[in-house]
Amino acid sequence: MADSTAPVLITGAAGRIGGFLRPRLLAAGYRLRLLDTAPLSTVDAREEVVLGSITDPPAIAAASAGAAAVVHLAGFATEAQWPDILHSNIHGTWCVLEAARAAGVRRVVLASSNHAVGFEPRGDAALPDDTFPRPDSYYGVSKVAKEALGSLYADRHGMDVVCLRIGSCAERPPDRRALSTWLSPDDAGRLVVAALSVPSPGFRVVWGVSANTSRWWSAAGGDAIGYHPADDAEAYVADLPAEPEPAVTRVGGPWATPHS
Repeated sequence: MADSTAPVLITGAAGRIGGFLRPRLLAAGYRLRLLDTAPLSTVDAREEVVLGSITDPPAIAAASAGAAAVVHLAGFATEAQWPDILHSNIHGTWCVLEAARAAGVRRVVLASSNHAVGFEPRGDAALPDDTFPRPDSYYGVSKVAKEALGSLYADRHGMDVVCLRIGSCAERPPDRRALSTWLSPDDAGRLVVAALSVPSPGFRVVWGVSANTSRWWSAAGGDAIGYHPADDAEAYVADLPAEPEPAVTRVGGPWATPHS
């Protein structure tokens, strides 16, 4: 269980999900250390800002020193060229985990994605949290690698590593697919708090999704770590376009399109 008297390091803290999490983790009583290559304009008194890159070993080592836990969000948040994905998302995750290990940090929360299993058929039954990887993009491959590295560090070094297969994390559902995949900002906060506070999780993979009426994914992994989402995308259905969208047959939606 993370020690709330020491700071929780958030990598990629200036990003969208980092912006969602910061006030919610502060409200839960955590002190935060914020690492990003971009400056943060507004900082709470309980937040410490560190400018640097996760792929710079001295910078990530300094940011990890004395941390209670790490929430790793940094990296490309969408598809990119392979060299960029390899360096930032895959090598960067290794840098984060290795720095955490060297600093004696015992708890790491990794932001994975539904795109790690994007080519999996959507199906009628709720997909389990540990659905076998079927990435739909280089980005999805990087999330599979992130989960694999987390598993390695949990088994080899005895760290607690919780991987969150995040759905569509936004202020509100952006499209009809998100009626099933939406993760609200408040539920994102609840999810990360659960991942930080559950006793001795070992290695876990958990869907990051709200309590949507039409969710495709199992709630079992969230239940096991004490994550109890409260929001439902159906509250926003009237705000979405009335015209039908293409049928979604695979988890990754339009990302999961075969190419010749």
